[in-house]
Amino acid sequence: MKKQTFVTKAQLDNIVRQYPTPFHLYDERGIRENMQALKEAFAWNEGYKEYFAVKATPNPFLIDILREYGCGCDCSSYTELMLSEAIGAVGEDIMFSSNDTPPEEYAYAEKLGAIINLDDITHIDFLEKTIGYIPKTISCRYNPGGLFKVSNDIMDNPGDAKYGMTTEQLFEAFRILKEKGAEEFGIHAFLASNTVTNEYYPMLAKILFELAVKLSRETGAHIKFINLSGGIGIPYTPDQEPNDIRAIGNGVKRVYKETLIPAGMGDVAIYTELGRFMMGPYGCLVTKAIHEKHTHKDYVGVDACAVDLMRPAMYGAYHHITVAGKEDLPCDHKYDVAGSLCENNDKFAIDRMLPKVEKGDLLIIHDTGAHGSAMGYNYNGKLKSAEILLKEDGSTQLIRRAETPADYFATLDCFDVGERLLKQKL
Repeated sequence: MKKQTFVTKAQLDNIVRQYPTPFHLYDERGIRENMQALKEAFAWNEGYKEYFAVKATPNPFLIDILREYGCGCDCSSYTELMLSEAIGAVGEDIMFSSNDTPPEEYAYAEKLGAIINLDDITHIDFLEKTIGYIPKTISCRYNPGGLFKVSNDIMDNPGDAKYGMTTEQLFEAFRILKEKGAEEFGIHAFLASNTVTNEYYPMLAKILFELAVKLSRETGAHIKFINLSGGIGIPYTPDQEPNDIRAIGNGVKRVYKETLIPAGMGDVAIYTELGRFMMGPYGCLVTKAIHEKHTHKDYVGVDACAVDLMRPAMYGAYHHITVAGKEDLPCDHKYDVAGSLCENNDKFAIDRMLPKVEKGDLLIIHDTGAHGSAMGYNYNGKLKSAEILLKEDGSTQLIRRAETPADYFATLDCFDVGERLLKQKL
């Protein structure tokens, strides 16, 4: 299978005349079509709501597109709460799912009226001491432990994850919260990451729906919502088939009818917290080949580096690469595609078969729309790149400018060296 780009060589040539490489480029049309498909897939559930995982792509211009379709924000930090408030997502438009949470973050979430999702049973007392009470609507994160399997394939290992409560803790937490004044409850779980199978969500739903029935019966708690969180992945490699979100929605619907409705719980809302699925395929990193090196291997040096996309260096993750304008040429040259960091793992691809790459060629690194720019950093004094939106009409909009040296040195303003550097008109 051939991975298609959402931008043409002619479009890129026009874009790079205005914006220097490297930069992250996002596809407005693809984002909108995907969000609409998600809404339709879960339209059968009256209370359905997607809370976009802000951590994946914390750009208000992009999140505002999703909010046009009723999307809320899944936040996990103080600054993500700030971003949500700034774009008007407050109250129950925020799901605050955090762990090892500082008191000021709980206090801010409470101030905004966010739904708070507790990661641990000890956080009940911590939250109450922090804000002075237990909210009437509260959620708890569940971790059943063990391995999570789909068709005997191990998808992930929840038992090794630092998140969530055990089964026994969850039941005890509901009882304690109910005694302290909570009236409406949510259940949240994230058991596997980046699954490329239509079976993950229905299997997770079955676990959580059965758990909800037991919790309701044994604690008397009113279950308002069940949050299936994230985990629906994207096909990073050309041989993977993408998830069918409508099939996934139908699978969850089937389990809902089998489990919750017979228990008299047909009013439970379904929430999701998708990030990668919402944005991943609709972003790419555009970088220029600036060097070639022939030693023990053949290298293409590009003007992007792991600062712009950490996943290959951090996880050994595969990101497909297209050489713009050479899509139909044979991939008969083997390269390591490398950045300029003083780290040997600063490689976007290792032993990758590509068409012959020449200096000046534009390389499109696919599927960077989530956990791409968001994971950027400043090692080696490198500066994070711009983010650009390719709009439906073919025009472009700068939605985050590239960092400058002045940005890098700005936090040194408490030292004389910072002031001197900034005076150099950097």
